[in-house]
Amino acid sequence: MKIAVVHDWLNGMRGGEKVLEAILEIYPQAAVYTLFRQRKKVSRSIESHRIVTSWLNRIPGVYHHYRTLLPLFPVAVESFDLRGVDLVISSSHAVAKGVRAASAIHICYCHTPMRYIWDAEDDYGFNRGRYLAMRALRSRLRRWDRETANRVDHFIANSRFVQERIRRYYGRDSEIIYPPVDTEFFTASPSCRREEFYLASGALVPYKRIDKVIEAFNKLGRRLVVAGDGPELNRLRKIAKTNVEFLGWVTDEELQRLYRSARALVTAGREDFGIVVVEAQACGCPVVALSAGGSLETIQDGVNGILFAEQHVDDIVRAIHRFETMTWPVERVRHQVERFSRENFQARIRSFVSERTAGSSAVRVAEVQPA
Repeated sequence: MKIAVVHDWLNGMRGGEKVLEAILEIYPQAAVYTLFRQRKKVSRSIESHRIVTSWLNRIPGVYHHYRTLLPLFPVAVESFDLRGVDLVISSSHAVAKGVRAASAIHICYCHTPMRYIWDAEDDYGFNRGRYLAMRALRSRLRRWDRETANRVDHFIANSRFVQERIRRYYGRDSEIIYPPVDTEFFTASPSCRREEFYLASGALVPYKRIDKVIEAFNKLGRRLVVAGDGPELNRLRKIAKTNVEFLGWVTDEELQRLYRSARALVTAGREDFGIVVVEAQACGCPVVALSAGGSLETIQDGVNGILFAEQHVDDIVRAIHRFETMTWPVERVRHQVERFSRENFQARIRSFVSERTAGSSAVRVAEVQPA
């Protein structure tokens, strides 16, 4: 029995990699296929698997300049030889779902159809050169993305928001299985008290719109702590006033402490799901977020967070003022987090795969059953 898990690339431990890690715990004998891999950037659990990279991994400097190689991604993912594999699970936000699965059953866990070719190009802050290049490539990439959706036997969407995008762009149905959140690690603590700061956390990339959060806190004068790293870091430092502190990349333990002590997590991006939102809530930390995307599925306005309408500085400022007029009991903030637990995710994935591979004893034997 051979199982291949195909993931776009491995150069950091973000939401998609947490999904990958949880899937690999179910199928510990699976090999991982990925376009390129930067060593020691993902968890030991993922690193323990056999990892097969494409020829892109041999290009000098690929880890730093991979965004410019987007036109090569379809060819690279199609170069994997999966003959003899019985089950393919693709973990895809870009091109992983376009892998040629040969005779294997192909199940795609879709984090989102490629945002930057369909409906979120402006969210990425491309300079003029990259913007024009994307315009030139978009039609070809859209055609490839739509056609290769037919290589997938069964789609899983990570939210209702993504389910609708799969239907709109691929014309395919999907089942929703929310991403895993480690609700046993991210918990509230009676020994931690809320402090006088707000938190922004995650990858520092343009579509997260952390620049809008910083501009709002420049105006408010409140203390903002930014935890995360990415290509936007230097630009964000330049626009921030002295009330904004940058921590860079932090460990899970430090992130847990920040969630437990911040007044609120503030996020302005249109998230497909938003694992950090639920991590914060699991620690009793309410969330101030854009009323769009996955936030509509994890935040109840006035119950476990505040929603604002537009990615505008004044909207964020008004949301913070409204937040500060309310109280936020921990039990109310945490009330729904267990539906997003890692255990629930793995049980749903296990059941989904078993049902779609009924009749294949090899697939059933390959699973690790819960203790």
